Amino acid sequence: MTARPPEPSRTPADPAATHPPAALSLAETPAGLAREDLESLLTIRHFENLLLRMFAEGRLNGTTHTCLGQEYVPVSLAPLLAGEHVLSNHRGHGHYLALFRDPAGLLAEIMGRAGAVCSGVGGSQHIRRDGYLSTGVQGQSLPLAVGIGLRCKRTGSGRLAAAFVGDGTWGEGAVYEALNMAALWQVPVLVVVEHNGIAQSTPTRAQMAGSIADRAAAFGIDFVEITGHHVPEIRERLTPVVRRVREEHRPAVVQFTTQRLGPHSKGDDTRDPVEVERLRAGDWYRELTGRLGAPFRELDARIRADLEEMAREVEARPPATWTGSGAADPRTEDRWPN
Repeated sequence: MTARPPEPSRTPADPAATHPPAALSLAETPAGLAREDLESLLTIRHFENLLLRMFAEGRLNGTTHTCLGQEYVPVSLAPLLAGEHVLSNHRGHGHYLALFRDPAGLLAEIMGRAGAVCSGVGGSQHIRRDGYLSTGVQGQSLPLAVGIGLRCKRTGSGRLAAAFVGDGTWGEGAVYEALNMAALWQVPVLVVVEHNGIAQSTPTRAQMAGSIADRAAAFGIDFVEITGHHVPEIRERLTPVVRRVREEHRPAVVQFTTQRLGPHSKGDDTRDPVEVERLRAGDWYRELTGRLGAPFRELDARIRADLEEMAREVEARPPATWTGSGAADPRTEDRWPN
């Protein structure tokens, strides 16, 4: 396996370690948003836009699913889930970046270049690192989360398993089998639903009867809905929910009623452009641009430039290699029992 550059720790890092300081007065914004959260939001937004541009320019192969419009979900949860078991899905770049602050490692993985998180064999959807696992298989993460949560309970680790799913995933039978076991065995499982109202190209109203709240209630599982996008408020509201899951072994479903601004994958948006523009009118990015003004725009431009420079550097690397020898990589080793 090729040598890799040093990687950041699981705990969200000081943004200054990733980006040089800028002459901005954004230690905390008028919206109460910490600078590190703002940097994380902007990094995810521009990383995803960068991927779409690189595909359009023929610099990337395969496919990708961006989280444009939903970036505040993983940013809000990142400090609450630091050190936990996190299971992501096909639209998971933001989940990874909010936890690890590692755009170079993720882009190298997607491009198959040296320094890739999983030696380039996982690509955009299948990432494994230090308690984090993403998968493109709909519904797969919930049974895994129940098993991991059960082990956490039995070993007394004090940890939980969090699984990110979309509203479309609620058409999978594995979801209900997992919820039944989670409730029956009282395991520390947090289900985070990014309900963006559309499953690939099918509106939720055309494929889901009832509501996710009612489905959670059928199993006696706590349900919380988040409709706003202000990170500090979301974090304050969810802190006691996550604590109950972890300490009392009470599974919970948290639904973020959110919006998908980008295509399903890299160029297959079947929605009316008027509808997409209506969604953009309520985007956190547009709101903060208007609210914070010049300091926001300066930070925004700097992060875009940093990511463009990073992409050129990753693109110039040699291909990733994987010997298949089974040699341990500290980024992908789980620490059991815990």
